[in-house]
Amino acid sequence: MLTLPTELDRVRDDRPAYRPFRVAVRSVARLSPSFLRVTFAGDELADFGRAGLDQRVKLLLPLEGADAPRGFEHLGICSPDAVADGSWYELWRAAPEHLRNPFRTYTVRAIRQQERELDVDFAVHGDGGPASRWVRSARAGDEVVIVGPDDRSTGWRIGLDWHPGTRDELLLVGDETAVPAVCSILESLEPGVRARAFLEIPEAADALDVALGCPDHAVTWLPRNGGARGERLIAEVRDWALARRHLVAPASVGGRAAASSSTDTTSLASAESDTDPGLVWDSPAEAADTGFYAWIAGETQTVVTLRRFLVRELGADRGRVAFMGYWRQGRAELA
Repeated sequence: MLTLPTELDRVRDDRPAYRPFRVAVRSVARLSPSFLRVTFAGDELADFGRAGLDQRVKLLLPLEGADAPRGFEHLGICSPDAVADGSWYELWRAAPEHLRNPFRTYTVRAIRQQERELDVDFAVHGDGGPASRWVRSARAGDEVVIVGPDDRSTGWRIGLDWHPGTRDELLLVGDETAVPAVCSILESLEPGVRARAFLEIPEAADALDVALGCPDHAVTWLPRNGGARGERLIAEVRDWALARRHLVAPASVGGRAAASSSTDTTSLASAESDTDPGLVWDSPAEAADTGFYAWIAGETQTVVTLRRFLVRELGADRGRVAFMGYWRQGRAELA
């Protein structure tokens, strides 16, 4: 087997950070009632970025319908020129709407460059959307395009929102759409930091095995069991944070919260996603200090509620709270 460059050997240049990768389904495994793992394979994955963590990728799905073009050649986005100059996205946008394959956003669960394999975990919803329909019927050999990081680019870490730096009191919060990212992050942590994760899942059987590195890393699974979205998650995180206010917002202990509500409202408005105005998104840059850091992702209203609680009510520093509205109830993703 051809030996790929190690991280120390890899030479990177200013080529586009993201590019289309042509892949095919190698296998589909059911992890739980609500989670499926699809393993993709393809020679181009030898150059797929290996940052891991919460790095986002776009899955370009096949068109549906008996008269729809098969494959992706009609878009031209996988041509060598489109990959090299980064024009693939403009080609996709220029296609007539009925010929424009839908995009959906996911997280890399694992990349194995030597084997040319990529794992993506899917939270399977009953919403009847194109991604749910596709993954429920996916079979070995089915072809898709994954838009992801090019390991040969100096921008190979683009799409990461996990930026704790040297902070060592870590809180991770999410619903089932954030489970793959949180699991990947937890498995990357070294001893020496304390990490607590709260994950909302549809039912108890959806709790997944996570390879935690030490006893200071823990995850609490919160089954909805038909209850309201976010209800248990918000309550559990509030209780946890209130009991640790001296860690979450040390500057506010014994005094008023550090951030005013008007300032917080402004920051939330400015964090609205550029690609989908219905979502909110902010991932502060790394800082060389210790203490608290929170990463919150999932349904937008739940994310906003928790972020406002930490910043506005408890007084946590905004620069220590990353929050990502992965989706909004009743709204389809925009590419």
